[in-house]
Amino acid sequence: MNLPRLTLVIGGAASGKSVFAEGVVSKTGRPRVYVATAQAFDAEMAEKIAAHRHNRGPGWRTLEAPRDIGAALAQVDAAEVVLLDCATLWLSNVMLADEVETPIAVEEFFEALENCPAPVVVVSNETGMGIVPEHRLGRDFRNAQGRLNQRLAARAETVVFVAAGLPMFLKGAP
Repeated sequence: MNLPRLTLVIGGAASGKSVFAEGVVSKTGRPRVYVATAQAFDAEMAEKIAAHRHNRGPGWRTLEAPRDIGAALAQVDAAEVVLLDCATLWLSNVMLADEVETPIAVEEFFEALENCPAPVVVVSNETGMGIVPEHRLGRDFRNAQGRLNQRLAARAETVVFVAAGLPMFLKGAP
């Protein structure tokens, strides 16, 4: 199975998007690289990370990249395929770290995707379908995530929305 340079898999929390994306990447037959953006700040998140790793199984090279996607993707070979899971946690990490302005980090994110020699499948959450967040930071994050997802979808050749474990192709063919 051949993949385009960029595929976006989007959906709600616990929608099955990561499992779907892992399957797509595995079907390529290429060496698999998992770019992990999650950080284990508490026991619950550590358990979630461990479960994801266990469910993926062996055969994945994992690169930890909570904020610096460029450094991770610079380690990828053209013969490999990348699963970046997920853009939502990456954006959250960037916004909370406050080390670099978010718009600059987003431009660097897209530059890293463009420069990656291998196909990349990006997993991201659709955060705009729920209630309006009560706090300013939540609203700022939701809006920034929506803009990031729109830019990813515009650049991706294939966009898949996953709900209840079922993929719906929004752009491109299955």
